[in-house]
Amino acid sequence: MKLANLEVAGEKFVAVVDAEKSVYWPVQALVPQFRGDMVQLVQQFGQFKGDLAPRGEGQPLAEAKILAPIERPLRNIFCVGKNYHEHAAEFQNSGFDSSAQNGEHAPEAPVLFTKPASTIIGPGVKIPRHTAVTSQLDYEAELGVVIGKAGRGIKKSDAMDYVFGYTVINDFTARDLQKLHRQWFLGKSLDGFCPMGPYLVTADEVDGQNIDVKCWVNGELRQNSNTSKLIFDIPTLIETLSAGVELQPGDVIATGTPAGVGIGFNPPRFLQKGDVIRIEIQNVGVLENEVGE
Repeated sequence: MKLANLEVAGEKFVAVVDAEKSVYWPVQALVPQFRGDMVQLVQQFGQFKGDLAPRGEGQPLAEAKILAPIERPLRNIFCVGKNYHEHAAEFQNSGFDSSAQNGEHAPEAPVLFTKPASTIIGPGVKIPRHTAVTSQLDYEAELGVVIGKAGRGIKKSDAMDYVFGYTVINDFTARDLQKLHRQWFLGKSLDGFCPMGPYLVTADEVDGQNIDVKCWVNGELRQNSNTSKLIFDIPTLIETLSAGVELQPGDVIATGTPAGVGIGFNPPRFLQKGDVIRIEIQNVGVLENEVGE
């Protein structure tokens, strides 16, 4: 099932979407007692799942604005760095990685950081340029995992039972700030630095551990990999995070980006105003944003 956060005539609501037919059904029309946002739908999904089957022809998706599926998560987005071998190598060789140990080819444990909710923007929204603080913008195509139920101390063998679904994330980065401050929070967390969407696709429709991740910049294919190549797979990430942090429904985990980012080129190919980043994740969706002012 594809779910979207939509806006029509100034009203925001959650909807079931048929992307192939480009139509939607408001969840409230299918389940009149539901009044919440996407996080609340994730929390209550077990109660309503049987009632969410689309009825009727639906309404034209073209008449709605598609927002980020989860605009305001209850907590920061959990993010993972250097989680594909080739990207870990390109980052280390770039001279921008202040976190790597000498001779390190891959991290010995997941590299974790967060992005605040203020970074989230939806499909088609221009990414702020932030010219006053950075001149080295970069893209990172990533699969986003959305947690469906609360859990602490989750074992890898049980971890996929806690996955509600998936979305597309661009872990946008100011490389100069990331390098200067050593810890990555600031370079990853400027306003608008987490384009997300267009859909939240339930886990029964997607094998998140084996799907293609691709990214184009101005029509040029830059990233092309598969989540089966993650150094630390989704169950490992969930086990690691939940060991001491109780995961909650609606929590978002950005699983890391493959090789092909701007700093992987010699010289680096940083983004400029007007550049268009298009990310496609197999069976999940296409996220496209332009670099703005």
